[in-house]
Amino acid sequence: MRNLDIQKSSIPKHSIALGAMLGLVLGMTSLPALAGPHKPNTSTTDVPVKMVVTVKARHGEQVPVVAEADVKVYQRDKQNMVTSWVPLQGDRAGLQLFILIDDSARDSFALQFSSIAKFIDEQPPSTSIGIGYMHNGMVTPTQELTTDRALAQKALRLPIGVAAGAPSPYLALSDLMKKWPQTADRREILMFTSGIDALGGGLSSDPYTNPYLEEALNRAQRGGFIIYSIYTPTAGSGGRGSFRGTLSQTGLDILAQKTGGETYYLGYGAPVDITSYLADVSYSLKHQYELTFLAKATNKPSLEPIKVKTEMSNTGLRTAENGYVGSGM
Repeated sequence: MRNLDIQKSSIPKHSIALGAMLGLVLGMTSLPALAGPHKPNTSTTDVPVKMVVTVKARHGEQVPVVAEADVKVYQRDKQNMVTSWVPLQGDRAGLQLFILIDDSARDSFALQFSSIAKFIDEQPPSTSIGIGYMHNGMVTPTQELTTDRALAQKALRLPIGVAAGAPSPYLALSDLMKKWPQTADRREILMFTSGIDALGGGLSSDPYTNPYLEEALNRAQRGGFIIYSIYTPTAGSGGRGSFRGTLSQTGLDILAQKTGGETYYLGYGAPVDITSYLADVSYSLKHQYELTFLAKATNKPSLEPIKVKTEMSNTGLRTAENGYVGSGM
């Protein structure tokens, strides 16, 4: 036994060291790679998606300057890579803005014409403005898109009122968007309507069962339209202080939220003065960016849930809830 022990102990020390080094190398190759900094998901199937984002201060009127590095985009909770973040100002300030008026509105709506005319006059030269009236599920333009402020202002006329019946504002909205030519400029819409839609939402104007609202939402998000609305009561007593009025305003809220716009109302009556509402619309139009990011391609072009976030203090980002993502083919 002693001779055996001696033989074991006589194994060269350099062999032991070599074995230890080999074991260490093998162990290192089997360990998982250390986690590096988190990076957005990218792949060869990613496709570029463009969306307009409105930046607003949560408190006060001073809007923070947001840099590309301050913006994060998520598609189904997976972070995507931002490739461009361009302020829509200067040579990129092009905007096509259509003002839609519900022809079933009350005659008293004419009291707001001076505020609307002032709003039109205050828009920058890079903004083209059109005026149209909604009735019978369609839009009749009284002025096509123009940079001539006087022409746009002259196109305002009294609504038809009760004689217009109960038109569908959402069917008319889709009619306008369907006929709107493609352009590199932003496309945004300001609606004056009660949101009451007896054609699509039934007597209650229920927005959750309205196929015309659903169609308008789909078309707006696919086309990148941003929609604002100012609640404007219809002629007669329909919708005033009622459950129907609540649902009609809810429909306008849904339309604005899902397209990145805003809704303005105070109760169910006609606002005495809409100047502050129009000022907020102008404020939004002046603080918008074009966001481009790489999204995971889908089997066919579809609307995908998108969230745009920033960790900057006192800064809110508003955009459509869904982005139009291509197939990558």
